[in-house]
Amino acid sequence: MKNKNLKIAVTGNIGSGKSTFCNYLESKGFKVLRADDISKETLITDEKVRTEIIKNFGEETFMGGKLNKKYLAEQVFSDPKKVQVINSILHPVVIQKLNEQIEILIVNEKIVFVEAALIYEANMEGLFDYVVLISSELRNRFKRKEKSDNYTFEKFKNREENQIKEEEKSKRADFEFKNDGSIEELEQKAELLLIILKGMRK
Repeated sequence: MKNKNLKIAVTGNIGSGKSTFCNYLESKGFKVLRADDISKETLITDEKVRTEIIKNFGEETFMGGKLNKKYLAEQVFSDPKKVQVINSILHPVVIQKLNEQIEILIVNEKIVFVEAALIYEANMEGLFDYVVLISSELRNRFKRKEKSDNYTFEKFKNREENQIKEEEKSKRADFEFKNDGSIEELEQKAELLLIILKGMRK
């Protein structure tokens, strides 16, 4: 794999710390694409996607031309069947846009990172050279979401149930970093990943 520019996915279940991990990589000058941002942008700007969302979930999904996040969170993401429907609408478009952005960046970047919660759920692992899993005990993951986003345990549990279990992802990932300590410890693990990836390119 000499001199090959690398495409690296960073994934993890809700509250794992993957965003903190990716923020550190970004602070070190690496390009990080965030699938969640592309997904939100697609919901707002893609007319075909918006039409399908309204068709399946009603006019309430958009209020005054803006995405009704509260309605989606309460009425859609709490129901696994509805989550499957919205993912079937969103994922193909998001994956295409994500892949296009990766291919543009990878021309000039030695490593391109992509933060995405649903790498395995959306069958996206084939886009990447390696998948990095950030894992953490459930109680720690809930505490983070409760503190930062005022999650109730019910809301957390609903989101958790829409993701493949962490144990399964652990078997499939190329690298796994536990995040049950401090932010500084997680950043040290990000540094370790960078050292490993740099060595792989030599």
